Amino acid sequence: SGMQMETFTVEGKIREGRGKGPARRVRLTGMVPAVLYGARKESISLSVNAKQVARILRSETGHNTIFSVQVAGGSEEKAMLKDWQVDPVSNALLHVDLLRIAMDVKMRVRVPVHTFGEPQGVKMQGGVFETVTREVEVECLPGDIPEEYRVDVSEFLIGKQLRAGDLPIDPAKVKLLTDPTRVLAHVVMLKKEEEPVVEAAVATETAPAEPEVIKKGKKETEEGEAEGAAEAAPKAAEKKGKEK
Repeated sequence: SGMQMETFTVEGKIREGRGKGPARRVRLTGMVPAVLYGARKESISLSVNAKQVARILRSETGHNTIFSVQVAGGSEEKAMLKDWQVDPVSNALLHVDLLRIAMDVKMRVRVPVHTFGEPQGVKMQGGVFETVTREVEVECLPGDIPEEYRVDVSEFLIGKQLRAGDLPIDPAKVKLLTDPTRVLAHVVMLKKEEEPVVEAAVATETAPAEPEVIKKGKKETEEGEAEGAAEAAPKAAEKKGKEK
C-alpha cells in the first residue's frame, strides 16, 4: 500500500536570467523559478510549471513524492521537493528547490503517522487520547518510501501507549531511525480536580512509602473522618507500615 499510485511529471526549462526582474517575468507565465541539485551532479537553474508543483504538494504523498523532472531538450531526472517559498499574501509559489534522487541510494524521510478508531479507554474509562508526535523518521530507498503509517487504536485502554517500534514497518525495506521506545500517542486519565489537596498532603506525610495506607484512609469514609483519623493517628499508620 505504501507505493504511490499517481506518477507526477514536472516540466521545466533552463532559466537564463538571474535576479528579481526575470524571476517575476517567469512567474507571470505560470512557471516558478527552481533549482535542481544533488546526486553529485551540478545544480541547474530551471523554471518549472507551478501548477504541477502545487499538485504534488497537495497529493497524498505530499513533499515525499518522487516525480520526474523533464527539462526541455534534456534528459528526465527523478527528484523530490526539498524546499519551497510561498508568497504569504497570494499563496503563490515563489521558488522551489528540487533534489535529484538516485533511486538506488537510501535516503532519510519523515513519514506521517495517522491513528484511527475510538479508544476503549476513552469510550469506557473516561480517558483522553493524546497525540504526542505525528511523524517518524525512516531510512529507505526512494521507491520504498511509505505514504503513511495507519494504526487502529480502538483497543487502547488507559495507560496504553503507541510507540514508534509498534508501527507496521517492513524491516526488509525500511529502517526506523526514530527511537523505537518514543511515545507517539497514548490514552491518559484526566487529572482529577475535586480531590482536596490537604487530605492528599496529610496522607503522604503519614505514610510516604506505603500507598496501601493512603488508599485505606480514602476508602469512601466520610471526608472529615478520614482526615481526622490521619491527623489523630500518624503513629498508628506508621506502625501498620512496620508490622508488614
